[in-house]
Formats: sequence, structure tokens, C-alpha cells
Amino acid sequence: MAILVNTFFEKRVEQLFDLAGRIETAFAAAGLEYRVIGGLAVYLYVEEAEPDAGRLTRDIDITVRREDLERISGAVEPFGLEYRHVEGVDMLVQAGAPSARRAVHLIFTGEKVKAEYPEAAPPIGPCRTVQGVRLIPLADLVRMKLTSFRSKDETHLKDLDEAGLITAEIEAGLPELLRARLVQTRARE
Repeated sequence: MAILVNTFFEKRVEQLFDLAGRIETAFAAAGLEYRVIGGLAVYLYVEEAEPDAGRLTRDIDITVRREDLERISGAVEPFGLEYRHVEGVDMLVQAGAPSARRAVHLIFTGEKVKAEYPEAAPPIGPCRTVQGVRLIPLADLVRMKLTSFRSKDETHLKDLDEAGLITAEIEAGLPELLRARLVQTRARE
């Protein structure tokens, strides 16, 4: 019996986790805190709860403290990454082959990603480490997805919900606007 393997997918997962590993090593060596947010965090939470149900992401989003930016820039250089600020976006790109699509995007704690967002990014608090990646707490991840509320965020929310990860406790902790957005997401087919 032949076993089919999606080598493109496997290579992409390997590249993504290599990048995440370099971030972890660089930040740990410099004594810097960060938390993975966004699609990679959703992927890891969903995969842990329901293997093979996660969706792959192209980039990595992390939350950091703005006051650590200079230290971050220096810490990642030995690991083949460099800091860039492009069109209002702070990111770490691979030196020699910079690509915003394959970058590590920096989101600053206590700041709104967009002025119209109802909430700022949460502070760096406790983390959950999955596959060597420091993840934002699940409740904070749900809040962030409901705050940005783009179509891909709704997809991520559906994935988290279908894996049974958006609990009644998480839902009860949401402000009215975000709770209404969750209801709206659940109503969509």
C-alpha cells in the first residue's frame, strides 16, 4: 500500500517551525519575553486538541513590549533575522531573503493594532509552551481574534470552536461586543 505524503506541506511546516525555533532561541538567549499569537497559535492549540484539524499559516505573529524593540533587533541578528519597519508594520525578516509573507510580525502589548479596534493587545502574561513555542493564553488569543475580526480571524475562531476550545468560561469573560462577534461567527455556515 502506497503512502502519499504532501511534501510541500511538510516542508512548509518544517520552515515555519525552524523560524519559530530561531525566535525562541534568540529571545531566550537575550532574556526577552514574547508570545506567539495569530495563526500559528491557533494551529498549535487546535492540533493539540484535535490532531490534523489545524490550518497552516504563512507567517508568525508575536506580541512583544515596544520598549524591548532595540534589544530584539540585536538579539535576532545572529540567527539570520533582521528588524524592519515597512509601511507601518514592524517585522523580523530573514536576512538576505526578506519577505513580509514569511516574516515574524511584531504586535506591541498595550497598543491597538489598528485605531478602530475595540481592544489593545494584551500584556505579556503567562504562557503555554507547545512544541517549543511560547503561546499566548487561549482566552487572550480568542479576544485578539474577536478584536481584529477579519474573515481569516473568523475562520480561526471556527477552528478553535470546533475543537471545543472556546469554553463557556472564555465566552463569559468576553465584553458584550466581542461576545456578539462570537455569536455572529457561530451563526455563519
